[in-house]
Amino acid sequence: MITMEGLGRVHIITGPGKGKTTAAFGMAMRAAGHGYKVCVVQFLKTGETTGEVMAANRLRGMHVVQFGTGRWIDSRNITSEDRTAAASAMQRVQEVLNSRDCDMAILDEINVAAAFGLVDTKELLNLLQTRRKGIEVVMTGRSAPKELVEYADYVSVVENTKNPYDKGVKARKGIEW
Repeated sequence: MITMEGLGRVHIITGPGKGKTTAAFGMAMRAAGHGYKVCVVQFLKTGETTGEVMAANRLRGMHVVQFGTGRWIDSRNITSEDRTAAASAMQRVQEVLNSRDCDMAILDEINVAAAFGLVDTKELLNLLQTRRKGIEVVMTGRSAPKELVEYADYVSVVENTKNPYDKGVKARKGIEW
């Protein structure tokens, strides 16, 4: 029997280092392994070619939806297409946080979407405060807004001490994506 006792906390995984989404998917795997239903809403991403998305789609109890434009977003040149994708993602977040479809919600790259002004931080904070009781929420991405950091129960900052990318080494299939 699955017990949901103790669920309902908010996690933030932020910082300039590699591995924020990977850490969130690790939490999702742990939750799914215990029979919890996990919904992943990915902001700014599209295409099911990353290893974590392909693996999640093979697991019972995990569901991933993506709301990206298929291109890298420049914070100095936000387009109406970027805003539309973020608004659609926020609509899905509201549905997830208020339904019984999920026990854990991963809001991947939502911190970046908020930092870029694609997501209203006050609106997101309101959604978190009024969400269904007992749903665990994990938010990832660089530059987590101060208001969200203050609200969260857990905050992890991933630092970047050393990364081959800084020397021009490209991301490797199955390791970085």
